[in-house]
Amino acid sequence: MDKQLIEDQLDHTIEQTGFDDLGEIYHGKVRDNYRQGDRRILVTTDRISAFDHVLPQTIPFKGQILNQTAAYFFDATEDLVPNHVLSVPDPNVTIAKECTPIPIEFVVRGYLAGHAWREYDRGTRTLCGKSLPDGLRESEQLPEPILTPTTKAEEGHDQDVSRKEALANTGLAPATYDQLAEWALALYRRGHKMATEQGLLLVDTKYEFGRTPDGDLVLIDEVHTPDSSRYYYADGYEDRLAEGRPQRQLSKEFVREWLMDHGFQGRAGDEMPTLPDAFRAKVTKRYVELFEKVTGQTFEPDTHPNPEARIHSALGDYVVQESH
Repeated sequence: MDKQLIEDQLDHTIEQTGFDDLGEIYHGKVRDNYRQGDRRILVTTDRISAFDHVLPQTIPFKGQILNQTAAYFFDATEDLVPNHVLSVPDPNVTIAKECTPIPIEFVVRGYLAGHAWREYDRGTRTLCGKSLPDGLRESEQLPEPILTPTTKAEEGHDQDVSRKEALANTGLAPATYDQLAEWALALYRRGHKMATEQGLLLVDTKYEFGRTPDGDLVLIDEVHTPDSSRYYYADGYEDRLAEGRPQRQLSKEFVREWLMDHGFQGRAGDEMPTLPDAFRAKVTKRYVELFEKVTGQTFEPDTHPNPEARIHSALGDYVVQESH
């Protein structure tokens, strides 16, 4: 994407929406949610989070990329797992079925990276009840993909849990948990296959599920996006692994690494650094690269100078009329 196009958008990002005529609003980490009976309007903003904290600066076009990547993969996996999507009327917006979220994030790991590697490197050999063999190297493919669920924390860090702990903490029926676990692993296998066809490796990812008012279980939130997933380039993977060099990756991990280099890991007392405009633009380029690489499509940005007005116009059919 043209550098100037990104720079021109730095002052026209979507930090937060507040449409008081679209229903009851809830602000998540990156999405603004408007509830309307049995449906929910999800506006993906340009906010970015890391270490379970929302950063103070926004990323140009991030919301568009995130929403369109999720829409692509929801469509590509609906034969495996039902999802909550009803329509996508705007680059930043998804209309979805209203669901009660299952309070567990189903994280699937196919390679030893990120949090899992940091735990392993400290000597941990059991992660969420799953045993890991000795002698693994950072970024090495695991013998088979493993499910490492976490709690969904409203504030602070999510916590790793085993199947037994997840059931005890949530009261979820064992059969329901096992169904969702099976779906998560099936989604990962599909995502890894699709990534491989595009010259990428799906390293790890998370899935969230919910229950519709009719009681049906569905995939919600996002799927195989740069916010929920880590990808490596397949080209050069084996050589880098053998030489102990960091992998080339497409994910949000480089944002976390930048924050760590600037003294922030989300711990008590850590001071949140300011993201310079040059780094914000760099993050945008990474997101565009990931979208185009994983989907095989060209990202076509909507450069409307007032994206909130554009979004509200696209949602004209969903304005809630006040009763008198």
